[in-house]
Amino acid sequence: MAGHVRHGDLVSVLIMTDGVTSHHTVTEPQKVAARRACRTLGVHDVRFVDFPDQRLDSLPLLEVIRPISEAIKELRPQIVYTHHQGDPNQDHRAVFAATLVAVRPVGDTPVRRVLCYEVASSTEWGPPFAEWAFFPNVYVDITGTLEAKLQAFEAYRDTFISEVRPFPHPRSPEAVRIYAQHRGVSVGSYAAEAFVLVREVVKHLGELERDPSADAPLVFHDGRHRGGDGS
Repeated sequence: MAGHVRHGDLVSVLIMTDGVTSHHTVTEPQKVAARRACRTLGVHDVRFVDFPDQRLDSLPLLEVIRPISEAIKELRPQIVYTHHQGDPNQDHRAVFAATLVAVRPVGDTPVRRVLCYEVASSTEWGPPFAEWAFFPNVYVDITGTLEAKLQAFEAYRDTFISEVRPFPHPRSPEAVRIYAQHRGVSVGSYAAEAFVLVREVVKHLGELERDPSADAPLVFHDGRHRGGDGS
């Protein structure tokens, strides 16, 4: 996200759940942390839906789709980032399914690119089945924004039950750096973030020569910070 902001893009974040009520009822520190993390990345439009944590599967899918569709209608993003369908976290899977409906390439939809990001302490814990696996096919160099990503991650240290854990937990600062470096060396960079491209709509072949980061993105998240997309 910091990379988009530095490129001059307008970035919005839609947080779908309260992120904590499956464990406790103290939700405000989670919102404070989310706003602080986003400010660190240069993002100031952060929206909260406040669905109950770990209970999206108890809601009709239409209810989950609605706030995403409304955000797309209002903000008209060209790039959408969302969770991966293979995450063990059921809220992640519900957000993916709802997003896939909301970004259908019909009518006057502005969405040209849909990508899934990986989430530390979730995506890598999926079962070893092809239909669950995260096979990245888009890499974004975040060498210049890695420190901002780590600083944003630190905002979640002060939540009611800290989201930041000691190494070697995947949600430790050391692990987040290692993940970024691992993705980086896969493509000849110091640090990178990896994504799965769900769909890209090219209206004219000349667009292939454009930098896709010039498009304004919208990020959908389930409510917890897991050291995921921060580019």
